[in-house]
Amino acid sequence: METEPQSKAMAVISGNGGKLQEGAVVNGGEGDDVCFDPSAPPPFRVAEIRAAIPKHCWVKNPWRSMAYVIRDILVISSLVAMAVYLKNITLVFWPLYWVAQGTMFWAIFVLGHDCGHGSFSDSATLNSIVGHLLHSAILVPYHGWRISHRTHHQNHGHVENDESWVPIPEKTYKSLDASTKFFRFKIPFPMFAYPLYLLKRSPGKSGSHFNPYSEIFSPNERHYIVTSTICWGVMVGLLFYLAYLIGPMLLFTLYGIPYLIFVAWLDIVTYLHHHGYEKKLPWYRGKEWSYLRGGLTTVDRDYGLFNNIHHDIGTHVIHHLFPQIPHYHLIEATKAAKPVLGEYYREPKKSGLIPIHLIQNLMRSIQQDHFVSDVGDIVYYQTDDELTGKRK
Repeated sequence: METEPQSKAMAVISGNGGKLQEGAVVNGGEGDDVCFDPSAPPPFRVAEIRAAIPKHCWVKNPWRSMAYVIRDILVISSLVAMAVYLKNITLVFWPLYWVAQGTMFWAIFVLGHDCGHGSFSDSATLNSIVGHLLHSAILVPYHGWRISHRTHHQNHGHVENDESWVPIPEKTYKSLDASTKFFRFKIPFPMFAYPLYLLKRSPGKSGSHFNPYSEIFSPNERHYIVTSTICWGVMVGLLFYLAYLIGPMLLFTLYGIPYLIFVAWLDIVTYLHHHGYEKKLPWYRGKEWSYLRGGLTTVDRDYGLFNNIHHDIGTHVIHHLFPQIPHYHLIEATKAAKPVLGEYYREPKKSGLIPIHLIQNLMRSIQQDHFVSDVGDIVYYQTDDELTGKRK
């Protein structure tokens, strides 16, 4: 059932060929002058986008994929060797090491992520082995995360059914205690939320990525969760053993701080792929949601020199629609699909060497995007003025 403001706004849209007039509001959305309405049903289908992408972009080369794994492991090993050699020589080296190693942890996460999607190779066995090795090394339960991430892709842009950085309905938001709101919406705390998400998911959702009986998983997936949780436990045991051998402080310096940098990378990147665009983007529920419309709400980002390092994860729109495309074909696939996508594709702002321009997008979104309406099948983020300290 539409509210009165929503009905008026929909009338404005339908009477202007999918354009929003100045001042039109749809459950938190807003228009300025006459602009493209991203919530309007697209005039193309998934099959048309698929057909525009060259056939070779769908081909998975396990040798090429393994070459990226070897490259990243060599860089990680070299950084550890340098750190051990230089640890008593200069303190200037350590911050550089932490940032570089944390970034490389994030890079191998992306490769494990490709294993989870099956874009690493056509071999489920190879994908599982490499995925477990890479993700367990950075304390990620491979199958647990793989399955919940699959849910995220299958339900992207859906208010209730999406899995990653989901919007909080207003009623649920108002039931959150002050501390939960503080840690969810005050920088830098949301940027280190990933371990907590693995343990207990997002506000309003329940379950653990380590528990085979969690509601995230179906009964026939429980054995996968047992395997991944055991692998995760083996890595934790190995870290305790290393702490005994080299001391907890050196282990924290070599592994712990880079792990925190990796978590920050993961939270920032995954957040910005679904939030923080210059103009508000819609979220859907009910009959208005479709796989295509939900996927078109994702955002591509330019990360400067990090694009190649973290395997072009910034080419996110096509990845979300077609997660089986290998990362090394995403740029070409995106270029081929853009004529079909038209205005539904938002060209990412070009980055300098370091993507500092994204800090503003991140901070603005965290400060403004708090909850969505409980009603309506097309909704936009709204702001809690009490949380921001602003008057209504």
